[in-house]
Amino acid sequence: MSLGFETTTEQVLEGIDLSGRRALVTGASGGLGAETARALASRGAAVTLTARNLEKGEGVAESIRHSTGNPNLDVRELELLSPDSVRAFAKGWLADHDELNILVNNAGVMACPLERNALGWEMQFATNHLGHFLLTCLLAPALRAGQARIVNLSSGGHRFSDVNFEDPNFQDRPYDKFGAYGQSKTANVLFPIELTRRLAGQGVTANAVHPGMIMTELGRHMQQQDLEELGKNAPPGGMKFKPVEAGAATSVWAATSPDLEGKSGLYLEDCQIGVLADETTGMAGFAAYAVDPANARRLWALSEELIGEKFDL
Repeated sequence: MSLGFETTTEQVLEGIDLSGRRALVTGASGGLGAETARALASRGAAVTLTARNLEKGEGVAESIRHSTGNPNLDVRELELLSPDSVRAFAKGWLADHDELNILVNNAGVMACPLERNALGWEMQFATNHLGHFLLTCLLAPALRAGQARIVNLSSGGHRFSDVNFEDPNFQDRPYDKFGAYGQSKTANVLFPIELTRRLAGQGVTANAVHPGMIMTELGRHMQQQDLEELGKNAPPGGMKFKPVEAGAATSVWAATSPDLEGKSGLYLEDCQIGVLADETTGMAGFAAYAVDPANARRLWALSEELIGEKFDL
């Protein structure tokens, strides 16, 4: 079967059995996260769904239990904007589990008004990157034990901006919501590259995914003029949106496909390995700065500095 833009989670998982595997999906109370969790559970995986709203998360989990017949789902509270919440979650999860086979860092926010957490971190960089950085590093023992696949949700929007290493939190420059989103999504590509270097030979892989454009709650802060502005940069024919089942397909492919066994540090889109963007690729492909190993090492150091802890992975 040829995989591509329209491929769905069901098609990706054809013939795959995940019985005995344990997965964790952040931001699974709706949208791509809920569909990713459902798809993995449908093939027998035990799945932890994280959510800021436990009631909403439990509703999704119950729906998945009913539709898949798989009872092995649990929901835990996680607020990626708060390092204290991330640490509490990781401590609790590790107390109950020894290994993790699939980690999908799916949760995110997009193009929101300027907001900071108690440490002064800008909301998009904090949620999309720093929270997932801390979570992944804290779960490293279980990831190693599970010979895990780590899937980081990025976006073609990473091409809006490189990481501004001097001022990632917009303390000394005007806030630009798309620039902030872009740098957070660039960080989501760089993080797996440095993870790949640090975890080489340990059986763990880490890849970044561009899911495509999907109408989910991620875009709840966007207004009509924002969509019009994005449309100006679209290729002939305009922006093409995917249904959720196709939007989650690349994440599920990254988490399960035998074709990606042992492959790490990649940028994936439309259930394919992505290519370097140029004038011929339109909205597809990745920017060179997002796969620069030196940038990836610099981002790791910046992340440790902001969090206030070093991680010897």
